[in-house]
Amino acid sequence: MSRKKNKNSLSTFVNTILTIFGENPFKPMNYKQIAKIMSVRDAAGKDVIYQILVTLHKEGKLIEDKPYRYLLHPDCIHEFGPKQQVVIGTVDMKNTGKAYVIPDEEGEDIFIAANNTGKALHGDKVKVAMFPKRKSKKNEGEIIEIIERAKTDFVGIFSLSHGFAFVVPDRSSMPLSIFIPKGSYKGAKDGQKVIVHLTEWPDNAKNPFGEIVKVLGNPGENNVEMQSILAEYEYPLEFPKAVEKEAKAISDKIPASEIKKRCDFREVFTVTIDPHDAKDFDDALSLRYLDNGNYEVGVHIADVSHYVQPGSAIDVEAQDRGTSVYLVDRTIPMLPEKLCNMVCSLRPDEEKLAFSTVFELNENADIVNTWIGKTVIKSNRRYAYEEVQEMIEGADGDNKKELMVLNDLATKLRAKRMKEGCINFHSEEVKFILDENGKPIDTYVKVQKEANMLIEDFMLLANKTIAETIAKPDSKFKDYTFVFRIHDEPNPEKLYNFIQLVSKLGYSMNISSREKLVKSYNALFEAVDGKGEKNLVESVAIRTMAKAVYSTTNIGHYGLAFQYYTHFTSPIRRYPDLMVHRLIERYLIENQPSADREEYEDLCLHASEMEKRAAEMERESVKYKQAEYLQDHVGKTFDGLISGISKWGIYVELKQSKCEGLVRYADLNDDFYYLDEENFRVIGQDYGNIYRLGDEVKVQVKSVNLIKKQLDFLIVTKSEGKKKRKTKN
Repeated sequence: MSRKKNKNSLSTFVNTILTIFGENPFKPMNYKQIAKIMSVRDAAGKDVIYQILVTLHKEGKLIEDKPYRYLLHPDCIHEFGPKQQVVIGTVDMKNTGKAYVIPDEEGEDIFIAANNTGKALHGDKVKVAMFPKRKSKKNEGEIIEIIERAKTDFVGIFSLSHGFAFVVPDRSSMPLSIFIPKGSYKGAKDGQKVIVHLTEWPDNAKNPFGEIVKVLGNPGENNVEMQSILAEYEYPLEFPKAVEKEAKAISDKIPASEIKKRCDFREVFTVTIDPHDAKDFDDALSLRYLDNGNYEVGVHIADVSHYVQPGSAIDVEAQDRGTSVYLVDRTIPMLPEKLCNMVCSLRPDEEKLAFSTVFELNENADIVNTWIGKTVIKSNRRYAYEEVQEMIEGADGDNKKELMVLNDLATKLRAKRMKEGCINFHSEEVKFILDENGKPIDTYVKVQKEANMLIEDFMLLANKTIAETIAKPDSKFKDYTFVFRIHDEPNPEKLYNFIQLVSKLGYSMNISSREKLVKSYNALFEAVDGKGEKNLVESVAIRTMAKAVYSTTNIGHYGLAFQYYTHFTSPIRRYPDLMVHRLIERYLIENQPSADREEYEDLCLHASEMEKRAAEMERESVKYKQAEYLQDHVGKTFDGLISGISKWGIYVELKQSKCEGLVRYADLNDDFYYLDEENFRVIGQDYGNIYRLGDEVKVQVKSVNLIKKQLDFLIVTKSEGKKKRKTKN
């Protein structure tokens, strides 16, 4: 009996020691430290602890971090450590192999060391076991389970050497090469760009295994690079045959029986105003002078829902795509070409089916009456924005009188919107002039002018009116399922950080009320216009805001200051607009009961994700074309503005092309510079020369990495008035 008791005592003794190590997983300890914690003071007891530590090390339960100092083996932490908190989140993988996990719930990002990422990849939904919190240290953990893979197809360069093949992914967030077994090459040649599908990741393998699913071609070729962007974001490169077949069968003739069901606007003055290179015309405006002195303005939207039936092959594909994608040199449409460019497109001198919101407006642009319904229209003329803008600025042109009436009403609508608290976010769009091979030969910045705003103001009015018709408290449909475009109020912490940022740049913000905050935003955007800090201020301002998304739960649109808002005006290129058309017809025309909320919420989540993905693809294509443009200008100098200061170097944006490149500190060879991060500047240690955010500089293009879309610059000179100055000390 006594021996059994001694054995159990020893087992308890060992478990106590292991638990001590478990509660101190980052602190290497020797037998003396363990003895002190256990209040063992006699030499015999300490000797027993020493022997136990040696034995536990041999058994693999402890690891020797330093001579005679031990840590609990990671495999034993679950058993002997404190109860671990488990967090679910999304992986943000870095090119070094380390990662951060962004929790689904509120909380700080969790740092994951490279050796604790397991087989997780960028974007994966994972389960993280949290490590015990260390004083003044960031949250840290280990990925213990992959809940859902974000993607299994990757774009990269096929590399064949000494009988072994790998694909080196293009994206820096995929730090591992993918091993390709023999027989899975699909004709790929060394150096070609390919799409690889991840097939397995054996337990004993450092790299995942994959197979080539498509050879894209040679890196640097325009079509290859554009297809690479689409493939990387898993956007389909072509329509399935069933979709093309279904589209081909659609008649472009409108039956007389269908026209009889609709309100006839074919004799009313109607125009479209779009970019000069547009092919799909979603929207048209009509104008009619009323006997009472008011104006009837019709906002006519292509009736895609008439041609695309729920559950059809075209509908399923459009739902999956979510949106059209606009790369620099091409449009990848949500709908087959026959629909988006022909049958549905509101082309001039062709009878077209539309879903319309028609307003009676007085001379002050006050809404007197509204009608929503299905129509048939015939556009009198197709205008480009530039044509209308020239008329606004004084030139003569076709139907100028009618266009100026529409512009006057739009201007008044805009003034009301701004007065009601709309935030006037500015955005600049970089455009390229391409040669016949898609190579950029020049760049320019597209500026939003009054002609663009004319259309935008009427589209905003239509979207707002449609949402109010369904959701206002006095509507019979207020509890029905609907698709809203929502935009949450600013994140308080992000807003505070933004205020700190702009104050250091010499600007102030008043946040005592929403009205004053909006005025502060709009005044700030005017103040930074044309300055070096413009991009930083505007991009950070946008990041203080929540992202606008689609939802069946309405919280209003903060940025527009609309309590009710939706997307109704672009069903050719956005699936949520098609959803809204169907719901409006279901409720207002067919008088049907509410649609299923859960079904539509799932569609909203998917559409929001695809919209985000499309924006990222479009940015990638712009960055590639900017790099390609500058590749032919290596060694040339350009005027730029310092747009960012970081630990890597100074970011400079070229004035004309908006290309942003990095000036590395190693290339600032006139002094040793240190970073004054709080004040957005770097200072020369010996001569006191200062480079601040917003400074004008002349830079030389040092090098261009086309594959990584990275630009390196050299500062040639600073502008006058920014000369070196000696430090006082």
